[in-house]
Amino acid sequence: MRRLLRPLWVLLALIFLVEAWLWDRVEPVIARVVALIPLPRLKAWLADLIEHLSPGLTLIVFAVPVIVLFPLNFVAAWLLAHKYFVCATTLIVFQKVLGVGIVAFVFDVTREKLLQMAWFHRLYELVLDLRLRALAIIAPFKLAIQHWIRHVRRRVSPGFIARLRRRIQASRSSS
Repeated sequence: MRRLLRPLWVLLALIFLVEAWLWDRVEPVIARVVALIPLPRLKAWLADLIEHLSPGLTLIVFAVPVIVLFPLNFVAAWLLAHKYFVCATTLIVFQKVLGVGIVAFVFDVTREKLLQMAWFHRLYELVLDLRLRALAIIAPFKLAIQHWIRHVRRRVSPGFIARLRRRIQASRSSS
C-alpha cells in the first residue's frame, strides 16, 4: 500500500513546492507594486489599522483576499464547462498569481498578530515543516534530473555535433 501512495505523495509535494515557490517569487513583486501606490497615507493608515486590531480580527483581514478571489473559481469552472480552455487556464493562472501575491502581502503585514494565536502558530510551524518534508521527498528526483541534464550537456558538445554531422554525411553518401 505504501508503494502505491508514493506517487501521490510526490505529486502533493510538487504542488506544495510550486505554491511555496510562487509565494517566494510573487511576494517581493507585490511589495514593489504596493510601494508604487501614490497614496502613502492610505498605506500607513492600513498598516496602523492592522497593528491595532486583535488577532481574531486580523485573521478576518487575512482571509478577505481569499474570499474575494473565490468567485473566480466559479467563472473558471463555467469557462471550462463551455470549452473556453485558454480563457479558463489564463484566469486560473491569473487568479493563482494574484491570490498568492495579495495573500503574501497581507500575511507579511499581519504575521505578528496572527502568530499570537496558539493554533495559528502551530499551523504555521506545521506548514514550514511540511515544506521541508516536501523538499526532502522531491530531492532525489531533483538530483536525478540534474544528473540527467549534466549528462545530456556533456553529450551535446561541439565534438558530438561534429560526429553527428559526419554520420549524417556518410549515410547520405552511401545511399
